[in-house]
Amino acid sequence: MMEHIAAFCDGLRGGNPAGVLVGSELPSNQLMQEIAKHLGYSETVFAAPLENAWAVRYFSPATEIPFCGHATIALGACLARREGPGEFKLKLRNGDIEVTGDSRGKLGWASFVSPPSHSVPVPADQWDEAMTLFRLKQNDIGDLPPALIDAGARHIFIPVVSRKLLAGMRYDFASGRELMQRFGWVTAMLCYEESAEMFHVRNAFAYGGLVEDPATGAAAAALAGYLRTLGYPPGQEIVVNQGEDMGVPCRLIATIPQVEGGRVQVAGYARSIAGPLGLHSWGE
Repeated sequence: MMEHIAAFCDGLRGGNPAGVLVGSELPSNQLMQEIAKHLGYSETVFAAPLENAWAVRYFSPATEIPFCGHATIALGACLARREGPGEFKLKLRNGDIEVTGDSRGKLGWASFVSPPSHSVPVPADQWDEAMTLFRLKQNDIGDLPPALIDAGARHIFIPVVSRKLLAGMRYDFASGRELMQRFGWVTAMLCYEESAEMFHVRNAFAYGGLVEDPATGAAAAALAGYLRTLGYPPGQEIVVNQGEDMGVPCRLIATIPQVEGGRVQVAGYARSIAGPLGLHSWGE
């Protein structure tokens, strides 16, 4: 049965919807893509038991995604409800991770440990095209260095100087999709740093067929990994606020890894929502 779960919700509101289908075996690639396109969520996750783990694949409406954080949170909360609270090993297309799931009243709770993180400076040609795409000028750019950041999927990190500038994010979708697919950016993360522990972000997601993603756990993991390379304290939690400008408030909690290149823990709440196949409530 398909579950419809909003991950990284802010209490009983907001959260990024994901489809979660747990079955005895994975459907064909074609069918998984058709289901994801039909649902229209930024990602749908498919899982099936495999020895002592779960085989997992992620699909956006337009293409398969190597790793998706919010769908992993949704899956962890779903597995905890089905199998009981605990840790679940996931075998992804490009590596193995773990997700821990629990339930807290009407809400689910889950955390995952990402693939290893890494980052590199943005090549000059990519940076010029990103600035043009988002209509940014050099004085719009914040103090943190722009970078290509990764913790299972690649994102371009674009720091901006104000929350107002972040709220005004705009870009041409067709041009953005071509650019993101050409350079392999799963999202473009525009980020305003309110403090060393609080970040506000918007993630353009033309790569996956949508203008914007309300919550991007993979990008939050990549951000925390990147901050470690910049000297932020290991073990410090950061709060990533996303989706506010879409009217879908999301709250992601990421922990800066102990070592550069380390795997990143990302956590958040999840709640069931109404979908094409019905309503499922955590308290039932």
